[in-house]
Amino acid sequence: MKNLFKKEEITPQERRNIWQSWMQNLKDWVWYCKENPHWYDINIQAAAKQWVIRPLGRLGQHLRELREERAQRKLPETESSVGQLMLFFWGSMPRLGNGIRETFLHHRRKAIHSDGRRRFFFEHLQIHPAAFLGGALGVALIAVLMSLYTLGVTARYDGVELGTVSSNSAVKTAVTQVEEITRQTLSDTDYTVDSQLLELKTSVVPRSQLSSTQQLEENLSDQLGLVEYAYALYVNDELVAATTFSGALEELLEQLQAGYHTARTVECRFVEDVEIRQEYVDRSYVMNLGNIAEILYATKSGEVTYTVKSGDTLYDIAIAHDISLSDLLSMNPGYSSSGLHPGDILTISNAVPYLTVVNVERQSYVQDVPYSITYEDDPTMYQGDYEVLSKGVNGKADITANVTYVNGEETDREIVASVTLQQPVTEVQARGTKVRPTWFPTGSFRWPCSGIITDYFGYRDTGIPGATTYHTAIDIANYYGAPIYAADGGTVTYAGWMSSLGYCVIINHGNGYETWYGHCNSLYVSVGDHVYKGEQIAAMGSTGVSSGPHCHFSIKRNGTWVNPLNYLP
Repeated sequence: MKNLFKKEEITPQERRNIWQSWMQNLKDWVWYCKENPHWYDINIQAAAKQWVIRPLGRLGQHLRELREERAQRKLPETESSVGQLMLFFWGSMPRLGNGIRETFLHHRRKAIHSDGRRRFFFEHLQIHPAAFLGGALGVALIAVLMSLYTLGVTARYDGVELGTVSSNSAVKTAVTQVEEITRQTLSDTDYTVDSQLLELKTSVVPRSQLSSTQQLEENLSDQLGLVEYAYALYVNDELVAATTFSGALEELLEQLQAGYHTARTVECRFVEDVEIRQEYVDRSYVMNLGNIAEILYATKSGEVTYTVKSGDTLYDIAIAHDISLSDLLSMNPGYSSSGLHPGDILTISNAVPYLTVVNVERQSYVQDVPYSITYEDDPTMYQGDYEVLSKGVNGKADITANVTYVNGEETDREIVASVTLQQPVTEVQARGTKVRPTWFPTGSFRWPCSGIITDYFGYRDTGIPGATTYHTAIDIANYYGAPIYAADGGTVTYAGWMSSLGYCVIINHGNGYETWYGHCNSLYVSVGDHVYKGEQIAAMGSTGVSSGPHCHFSIKRNGTWVNPLNYLP
């Protein structure tokens, strides 16, 4: 057995034989170079021909000849330098192969010898079973302990445990990340976590108690109480509120739209750009859903305006927009009913809703189709007069339309289909061509006189005994005797003294309008007179209940007093 595993080594004689073989190969190569010096003495000019074209051309032939001679067991011979060089390498190959094979066999014998020695050691090793079992149990115990326990670093901030991670570097990474997030969220470039409140303790802990770095970040962020990872609601890129509950904001927005949704709704959306992002936000924005709903149903700072139309008064505008007259006046200082003009822009609200809901409904209804009118000239009628000869009848059409409501108010109506159910019947009217007298009304009014407006249409408190508290006219003051003109053509229906108005003229314009001219000093017309627009009818005075010379000018439309300023140019 000892002879089997005895280390085998190359004998000095074998080593000398290998060395002598390599030296002989080298000597043969040197001798060949001396005997054939021309094989490496290359002429540059003839190199291509001698070393490329000719050798390649004869190489195949040499190989075939050598293969045939070898097959016939003849000694290969050649006069070519290339062939001789190939014969030299060919003859050297057996010696080189033997050397490589001997080296490989030597290393293989050494490997076999080493494996045998190890096998011999373990086969003759004698261990007591108890020792073997104890060692195996020890190794198993160590493996179990290493799989269940490890070194961990427990982090505390201001006395509150944040968690246990695998290393100090993990804690440092979490702190750095929290600092960076807080700086970005609060736009505070100088913020840092107070290192004096951060405590680290290294100990052996169960692996199950280890936390991830991300969990440590969340715990530290919660402890700091500055930012929180939540679902944030943005309206036009403005942060409104946030919540930690997934899907809560989506449900709240759906409920907000549901308040405007009907069975005919084809589209319901917000005008504003509404987006929900999951990110770190300032803790002050995180709130319960009730508070978020309150914000969304409420309003924010903004301005809602209204453009004044002809005939509008502040009182009518206030009623139409459900606000008090005093609030409307406070938002529009300097305005009064008498000072309104078509095109004026009034502020009717200083707040706008956070979200504007657009609800598009598909509605179907029957609508009148207006009839057209044709005219037949009548020389017995005055120009501008018309008489119906054959009454027109509206047609009927079945309409399908997309009606757009913004926060419940209709803003647009787009007809997508229309089917005529009944064709309209054209109306025929007689149209007068006779020249109208100059005193006929034109349908528009001019100023009755020049001067300064000293009192406007509406409620007032003059302090003058006998003066009315609701002024149905405007007062235009000027000097005694200033001319007063007819505001439009018509027929004088009253000219004389009228109680508190003093001397007064009333003109009926025949189109539903009457104009009154009070406190006159002198009257130049009588009842039944026809006056044309701009004709002088009186002189200004201060008769009746008056504090000075002026013209009390009022307009009645179908028996109702209206604000003259809405009809004057």
